[in-house]
Amino acid sequence: MSRVFVDTNIFIYRRDPRDPKKQVLADAWVTALARQRRGRISWQVLQEFYCNAARKLVPLGLTVDLARDDVRWLENWNPLAPDDALFDAAWTVQDRHGFSWWDALIVAAALRQGCTTLLSEDLQHGMQVDGVMGGGTLSIVNPFDPAVAPPV
Repeated sequence: MSRVFVDTNIFIYRRDPRDPKKQVLADAWVTALARQRRGRISWQVLQEFYCNAARKLVPLGLTVDLARDDVRWLENWNPLAPDDALFDAAWTVQDRHGFSWWDALIVAAALRQGCTTLLSEDLQHGMQVDGVMGGGTLSIVNPFDPAVAPPV
């Protein structure tokens, strides 16, 4: 089964009650990928999730302790740590595709982990990113697009 890299915003929507439709879809994706052990993330995703969850979601009912529990649980998703090779790959992605630095790091981390899909609402749905440093091709998928269904 192919690996799927999950961007930070999916985990945020999973805990954000302000958009129930996106919350249900995000939870379905995360739950299925966790059950199938296909989900991948990076330490950047963990950091962004905790920072945003603790700042934006605590007033909406998510406690700091629950946000920390989510981070601990997500550590089981084999988060990729930054290193020189990741930076080199991210620079290549940034130069080739014009992504922001932070998005280039996400794309490079997905490619480095052998993912074929990157779930993100922030990047262009349907875009194909060619492999960097020997990686394959990565398809960007907006999990909230009506034509896209979470895995079962």
